[in-house]
Amino acid sequence: MKQGRILIIDDNEDLLKAAKIYLKRHFGQIDLEKDPNLIPDLLKNESYDVIMLDMNFTQDVNSGQEGFNWLNRILEIDPSAVVVLITAFGSVDLAVKAIKAGASDFVMKPWENEKLLATLLSAIKLRSSNEELKLMKDWQDTIAQDLDQKFKDIIGQSSSMIQVFDTIDRVAQTDANVLILGENGTGKELIARAIHRNSKRADKPFVSVDLGAISETLFESELFGHVRGSFTDAKADRAGRFEIANGGTLFLDEIGNLSLPLQAKLLTAIQNRRVNRVGSNKSIEVDIRLVCATNMPLYEMVRKNEFRQDLVYRINTIEVTLPALRDRLDDIPLLANHFLLEYAKKYNKDIYKFSEATIKRLEKYAWPGNVRELQHAVERAVIMSRDNILQPEDFFFNNNQPSQSKDDLNLEQFNLEDVERILIRKVLSKHNGNITYAAQELGLTRSSLYRRLEKYGL
Repeated sequence: MKQGRILIIDDNEDLLKAAKIYLKRHFGQIDLEKDPNLIPDLLKNESYDVIMLDMNFTQDVNSGQEGFNWLNRILEIDPSAVVVLITAFGSVDLAVKAIKAGASDFVMKPWENEKLLATLLSAIKLRSSNEELKLMKDWQDTIAQDLDQKFKDIIGQSSSMIQVFDTIDRVAQTDANVLILGENGTGKELIARAIHRNSKRADKPFVSVDLGAISETLFESELFGHVRGSFTDAKADRAGRFEIANGGTLFLDEIGNLSLPLQAKLLTAIQNRRVNRVGSNKSIEVDIRLVCATNMPLYEMVRKNEFRQDLVYRINTIEVTLPALRDRLDDIPLLANHFLLEYAKKYNKDIYKFSEATIKRLEKYAWPGNVRELQHAVERAVIMSRDNILQPEDFFFNNNQPSQSKDDLNLEQFNLEDVERILIRKVLSKHNGNITYAAQELGLTRSSLYRRLEKYGL
């Protein structure tokens, strides 16, 4: 199908007819107009990819001023309009002035057809790029409104997240120890960083430690430091995480993974606010704000004598529980669009939005991996998709079932519109995009199929 909507405004009727005869072979719609005074009405009723505007009408034979006046009027009506100015009395200075005034290009009469075509194709590409950039900016502005808050790294507007923000706001300015509870992938470290960033210690270090990744033999060296020669690989003195975080915030992630002996050592350091480097008897005083996190059921572990009750009391002066993503469905579109912008830019893909059906499908999924799983799902979809709008079939979820092709239908993931979209895609692909054959196989009229193609953005 030929695409592109071109409006040509010139008081030379022969030129208009000649241009239409040539250009209609290359573009879908060519509108002609002799009277520039009708421009506002034309732009009110139609959106053009390119507007070709004569610079000299009968009132102003050769200065080009009338064309500049109408150029300004067009850009007032539609700031995103792509305007190519045409004139028989051009000059380099006039061309430069036209570009500075907002025109995208400049052609001379009489023109060469091939050069005119190249200019218009380039202008249409510019229009398409401008529209995509505008959509991206709209999404960025929407997300920026949410991010331009105290907790700018945390995306959420659901009631459960507002409660979390309120708790952070209340506790951040204190030095109270905080325990963050939540499933894997809910953003516990982001919350810890938000607490630090909004605290009196914000200009001091934030030190994060994944206790689940530290072996028992290296626990004391990593947290409390060591002196040279204290063990085989200790080739120099080294400060531990407690010392590095002095004056700031120490974040101990996955604290529920600590064994009882290591819990005792950690409790001693917290109570005394002093540490001893491995191999040294010298105590080092530390001043830290402690934030801990875990996805494990600490209170059940206390009942089973798997976690020290006195350590729980030390680390949870204030407790923050993060909701699972399945419990904050209102945040899924916001999060998904945030990740889309991030990965479209990272992988240089012209993908700028989700279809409505895709958002519905994302909201139906349980997200056992929470925000982290959503992030990875969007990243994969951006990498693999060939379209500029993400569709439901771009997402594949692990339901612990035998693998399915993307067109096999799982009733828990697809609604009726999803089924219809996939069926239309398959039939169109089968007939290489032939609308007539596809409509016949689907039992639809051509007009009915066109309506569905427009509805689903196919």
